[in-house]
Amino acid sequence: MSPLKHVIALIILIASPLAWGNPEEDRQLFIDTFEANIPGVPISQYIHGSLMLSEDALDQYNSIMDFPPFQEMIDQGRKIWETPFKNGQKFANCFENKGANIAGKFPYYNTTLKQVVTFEMALNFCLKQNGETALNLINPETMGTLSAYARSLSDGMLMQIEVPDEEALSKYALGKSFYFRRIGQYNLACASCHLTHGGHYFRDELLSPTIGQAVHFPVFRGGERLYTLQMRYQRCMEAVGATPFKSGSETLNNLEYFHSYLSNGLPLQSSVYRR
Repeated sequence: MSPLKHVIALIILIASPLAWGNPEEDRQLFIDTFEANIPGVPISQYIHGSLMLSEDALDQYNSIMDFPPFQEMIDQGRKIWETPFKNGQKFANCFENKGANIAGKFPYYNTTLKQVVTFEMALNFCLKQNGETALNLINPETMGTLSAYARSLSDGMLMQIEVPDEEALSKYALGKSFYFRRIGQYNLACASCHLTHGGHYFRDELLSPTIGQAVHFPVFRGGERLYTLQMRYQRCMEAVGATPFKSGSETLNNLEYFHSYLSNGLPLQSSVYRR
């Protein structure tokens, strides 16, 4: 795409996100935008977020990940994953390939339920199907640790979100629309920070670009507080002075669907450290 065509396409996307492109065209436009705004950084490095822009920060991250201070929480998640239900079944029995190399296919559009299903929702479906109580989606000690371990079984898998039909596309489009919707006291959208300013400072914060964000959740911020991707959405909404949508809500599920698609082709790694 020529520089002029790229600028025109980006203006159209921001002004009227529902009017522009199919999912793959959207993803390519995001990539083109970041390649123009952050020259010289290959897309493969975007899995590191803003850390990719500082050699020192990336070195510190790699040192921390050699001996992650949150390993105990990962082990806690493994215990939940491996503990049999009352009927003798386990989480692994609910998923293809015993749960390995599947997380990169989530979220997906479920044609029976007529909604987007996230990985954390699938974990709760498994519990309920086996007569167990669903976990609180925002409890870092239960769902957080379980998701962190279960997703680690897909480390290295490439993100491969599919939008197979018109029904799925309608959910993708709703997530896309919300990504560009300005909300809260500060009248900011996800795109305000992570597309327009992605890879640059906004006030005193070096912001990560949209591409690559979805592949490394849950994250341990400061090595202590665990955040799923939707918990992170909620913290961002609070930061812009908006009332957060509930984790597992249709709004956040659709947002995660759109957001995750943009990282297609990048490898998953769960969980990681962020400051």
